[in-house]
Amino acid sequence: MSEPDETLDCRGQRCPLPVINLARRVPGLPAGAVVRVLADDPAAAVDIPAWCRMRGHEFLAAHPDAGPAYDVRV
Repeated sequence: MSEPDETLDCRGQRCPLPVINLARRVPGLPAGAVVRVLADDPAAAVDIPAWCRMRGHEFLAAHPDAGPAYDVRV
C-alpha cells in the first residue's frame, strides 16, 4: 500500500459524514492527488466509491484491514 498525499481520518463518524468531509477537502488538493479516507462506518464501503462515480474522481482501492481505508484520486 503506497503512501497517499493526504489522509482524512473519519473513524467514528457515521454516514454521511465521511463523504461530506471528503467532499470538503477535495477542492484544496491538486489534480491527481491521492486521498486516503479512514472510515469505520460500514456504509463508507459503498458511499465513497459511489461518490467518486458521481463526482468524476477515481476510486483506487479499499483496504479493509487498514482502518478500514479507501483511496481516492482527485
